[in-house]
Amino acid sequence: MPLILILSAALSGPVQPPGQAGQPADLIVRAARIYTVDPARPTARMLAVRDGKILAVGDDLAAYAGPRTRRIEVPDAIVVPGFIDSHAHMEALGELLETFDFRHARTPEEIIEAIRKEAARRPRGEWIQGRNWDQTNWGGRFPDAAELSRAVPDHPVYLTRVDGHAAWVNRKALELAGITAATPDPPGGKILRDASGQPTGILIDRAQNLVAAKIPPPGPEVLRRRLARAARECARLGLTTVHDAGVSADVLAAYRDLIARDELPIRIYAMIGGEGKLWREYLERGPEIGERLTVRSIKLMADGAMGSRGAAFFEPYNDDPGNTGLLMLRREDIERVARQAVERGFQVNTHAIGDRANRIVLEAYAAVLGGRNDRRFRIEHAQVVAPEDFEKFGRYSIIASMQPTHATSDMRWAEARIGPERVKGAYAWRRFLALGVPIASGSDFPVEDPNPLWGFYAAITRQDHHGQPPGGWFPEQRMTRQEALESWTIRGAYAAFEEKVKGSLTPGKMADFVILSRDIMSVPPAEILKTRVLMTVVAGRIVHSELP
Repeated sequence: MPLILILSAALSGPVQPPGQAGQPADLIVRAARIYTVDPARPTARMLAVRDGKILAVGDDLAAYAGPRTRRIEVPDAIVVPGFIDSHAHMEALGELLETFDFRHARTPEEIIEAIRKEAARRPRGEWIQGRNWDQTNWGGRFPDAAELSRAVPDHPVYLTRVDGHAAWVNRKALELAGITAATPDPPGGKILRDASGQPTGILIDRAQNLVAAKIPPPGPEVLRRRLARAARECARLGLTTVHDAGVSADVLAAYRDLIARDELPIRIYAMIGGEGKLWREYLERGPEIGERLTVRSIKLMADGAMGSRGAAFFEPYNDDPGNTGLLMLRREDIERVARQAVERGFQVNTHAIGDRANRIVLEAYAAVLGGRNDRRFRIEHAQVVAPEDFEKFGRYSIIASMQPTHATSDMRWAEARIGPERVKGAYAWRRFLALGVPIASGSDFPVEDPNPLWGFYAAITRQDHHGQPPGGWFPEQRMTRQEALESWTIRGAYAAFEEKVKGSLTPGKMADFVILSRDIMSVPPAEILKTRVLMTVVAGRIVHSELP
């Protein structure tokens, strides 16, 4: 029985728990339509909430109203379960909201001018940071340290590429890190060099750490502020749960502090950021399960990213002959962590972009899992998979944790990177779904915009915001609207072992839901991009509202 069907069967049940009819609700919402993602009752007009949970769903809930029941009437709006982003980076989003976002910069000069102006306002020697430059916006040429250094010679500058897998730094930063022509490439990283062997200022994957380690880390107050800001932004966009892909002990401490202060409006499913002290501590103590913060998984990195040509492939990049990318972990490393995780009740979520990296992760998982199971190991991104490897996801019950907007961002250059044959195994959502493999959708923010409605649109159209290309990029791989909604709700819950408590508007589950201005399940696709989040509710509590 396919995993996807097992999940659906587990969610069936009564729409009103027995004995609840006389209990007054704290809140009753009436909308044009409620999409429950519950096969027992797919749609309704009203839902009732009590004590932070769904009390009832139906078309007439008058029996649940009491003198203190709050009513919300939105006759032109719809309600869906709270969106779950299954792969994102909260601290990085908070930092981005406070610094520079160069996602739309069309030339290196535009970025340099912004940094030059910022340097004029900063004390000499202070670090300047920014994110999301993308050399494909200006023809594909990587920028270099020289041009950045001429404009900003006295401040170390560290600018992260849009995928997070490369950094552009100036000479001051290279000097502080002691990087010279004699510096070797670190394992799993690459220092780009010019014809004479001098560093160009572009650091790929683990080479970034040579400079990043010199940047003073944010203190507890800054970390709390950034996480709180990111969480408010998520709530504004309709996200009620975020899977934070790679956290540190300091980030966990900040989350706990925010929860104690009642300043974390959303729920966090945290992945421990690789092997190290924090992982060893959790292996001793076991998983941490909470309503606002859960820690029961580890995030590993098998390779880099395709945009910076660090994703690991069997064959070289079509536009960079001789380069097959970077492997960050060996198969035996992944297998060792997987065995530890199974023994202690943890999930393993491994980043894999290229076909070689995906193969290595699948083989490592298979050695530990053996066959069908309920460990719910995940491959994060599962971006380019060899044709013969798709069925291994189903054979070993592996979840494909994917980001729909990666496809529509990368389609501009993906085929140039890997050619017309390999690209057929890229972002292949339909191939996974046909095998019964659950797809948990996310954004990988701030690599992509955190708006889940943009991800929903990308999943059903495989087009950019201008409706290009006509019909969609490899349109046979599109999701249906129902599949896309499930991927952003119940599949995300399933990917975190939480489908029994969230992910659908089923009585007894957490009252996490979103009110939307338009019916995303029926309007023309372009209208989805104009849809507003009118209200976000977490545990029955309004955490964002545009309603009067």
